[in-house]
Amino acid sequence: MLTAATIARVVGAALEEDAPWGDLTSTTLLPADATATADLVAREPGVFSGGEVFTAAFALTDPALTIDVHVGDGDEFAPGDVLASVSGSARSILTAERIALNFAQRMSGIATLTAAYARRVDGTKARIADTRKTTPGLRAFERHAVVSGGGHNHRYSLSDAVMAKDNHLAVLQRSGADLATALRQAFARLPHTTHVVVEVDRLDQIAAVLDGGAHTVLLDNFSLDDLRAGVALIGDRAQVEASGGVNIDTVGDIAATGVDVISVGALTHSARALDLGLDVRID
Repeated sequence: MLTAATIARVVGAALEEDAPWGDLTSTTLLPADATATADLVAREPGVFSGGEVFTAAFALTDPALTIDVHVGDGDEFAPGDVLASVSGSARSILTAERIALNFAQRMSGIATLTAAYARRVDGTKARIADTRKTTPGLRAFERHAVVSGGGHNHRYSLSDAVMAKDNHLAVLQRSGADLATALRQAFARLPHTTHVVVEVDRLDQIAAVLDGGAHTVLLDNFSLDDLRAGVALIGDRAQVEASGGVNIDTVGDIAATGVDVISVGALTHSARALDLGLDVRID
């Protein structure tokens, strides 16, 4: 969850990185009493995310600045739309400009890409979910942007849920452990509220996962035919998640197989920054 404390900590660190000893250009070139108003303007269509983060970049730089965000997270916009405005000290505005834009562009890019995926599965029961393939230190920001775009968050960290993937299963197999037994033993040690996901890459692995009591079976890199077969095998005994081979062109067909969740690493690791600009008004 993206909290005010997280925003202040991460944005503050970004501002310090960008101007460790102040903004040399603004402080030497601009009069100390110069004021300005700047608008955050969309250069292309998209879905907005990061209003609080954009605000924090300016407020942490200079609490006297006036920041007005004109759209909400999750709102669509068109080229030329003014998404936010900042007024006050020109030095302060230009000092915070790059950091404010970096966050707004990155988060809106993720929200826009997520919305495109969500549109492709509209009318099915599948939900689009992110993964842990996030920028280190920015997970809360990127996960927030996914939700802004109409997606859902997967487990936040390794501490949130059990998710046994191919390498976990390889270690179990090498040690001679039976998967169903290992899962039942894990359940005996876990709080009753803990969700358990197990990834498989073959249909013949599903029976052991179900016998072990997993809540979700993750079908990784399955063909469409095998996804349909997996959904039929699992029935209502567990939630069905699909991953691997998911892109904007395949996600609709994957959703049509009847899976419950489609996890998409590209939402965070491959989203491009949206083209937004901060334009100082010249009256």
